[in-house]
Amino acid sequence: MSSAINGKGNCLCGGVSFTAKNASKSVGACHCSMCRKWGGAPFMAIDCGVDVIFEKEENISVFNSSEWAERGYCNKCGSHLFYRLKESKQHMMAAGLFDDNTMFEFDHQVFIDEKPSYYCFSNKTKEMTGEEVFARYGSPSK
Repeated sequence: MSSAINGKGNCLCGGVSFTAKNASKSVGACHCSMCRKWGGAPFMAIDCGVDVIFEKEENISVFNSSEWAERGYCNKCGSHLFYRLKESKQHMMAAGLFDDNTMFEFDHQVFIDEKPSYYCFSNKTKEMTGEEVFARYGSPSK
């Protein structure tokens, strides 16, 4: 994994801003059906760990999307903010929110087995199926 950076960003309307003190330089795409339903496309995200500070948290709404994760969005403009693991509080922040994206590298894709055939990225990336993701990082608790 690439070294961490201190990343800052905000939603479309500016109603929510954040600082991610340990943001990865790696961008990942999630092709799972939930991410695609949430945004109409794969979720392009930066792993920011647990050290994310939000300003104007009253503008954040959280959707309980599964037993193991939740999704946050700005309740003013609807921008997708994060996918957060409930147990560890690890944040996967939407890549497009960051003010400076020049240091990022798209290098991995997950749930590649759920990717529909109507799109394809040309980047050479590490690809993992849903089964491989759960084998590597642990199955969600039921």
